[in-house]
Amino acid sequence: MAYTFPSRHRTAALASAGALAVLGLLSACGNGGDTVSAPQKVPGAAAPATGDATNGDTSPGAPPGTSTPAGDTTAASDGSNGSAPSAHTSGTRAATRGTSASSTRCHTSELRATVGPNDPGAGQENFPVVLTNVSGRTCTVRGYPGAAFVDASGKQLGPDPKRSPGSPSTVTLEPHESAWAGLSFANPQVSEARAATPATLVVTPPDERDPLRVRWTAGPVPVGGNASSVYVTVLRPGTGP
Repeated sequence: MAYTFPSRHRTAALASAGALAVLGLLSACGNGGDTVSAPQKVPGAAAPATGDATNGDTSPGAPPGTSTPAGDTTAASDGSNGSAPSAHTSGTRAATRGTSASSTRCHTSELRATVGPNDPGAGQENFPVVLTNVSGRTCTVRGYPGAAFVDASGKQLGPDPKRSPGSPSTVTLEPHESAWAGLSFANPQVSEARAATPATLVVTPPDERDPLRVRWTAGPVPVGGNASSVYVTVLRPGTGP
């Protein structure tokens, strides 16, 4: 039986049907809500809030144990309030209370740092580093503060404190309320570590870049040698243990 070639009309019809099928597949991939957009660059979640650069008081002229944020000349060791800085709302970190952490986070300009009295024990020196909300709004702190001892010229003495193991939690501070972190080290006379007497303790609130400065009046601290480590704990509600 001889093979019969398809007619011209039949060949054209088959070609047209194939083309329509290809177009249909392309249309299904490109429409109907399945369009793939270009990748988006997501900013780092831990970046400090923008537009909140404050210049801390670089001189150790604040009253002993009290920080002086920029523009605040009425710092009091009891954490009493001055004027209320404006709130900042930029950033993307999620807060545990269901709102943006950056909109509730306490900024450096809204806090005052103080160092509480020593609570020594078994050759160990233990100081509460207290952050007090001096703004007119409720804000939060979470985690470890930064800390460093510096001399009168601003040179750091010894390495940064190490972080003691702990579970950070969000501490909500209404105006005038405080959170504290422990700062501990072995007494240099007991540990025989190399020691120096700082002029200032520099404290940086969590997730902030601008520091607070507190005059250090508690004597020598270890800066090298055996048992020279200084430790800092997570922030907790209150002003001390």
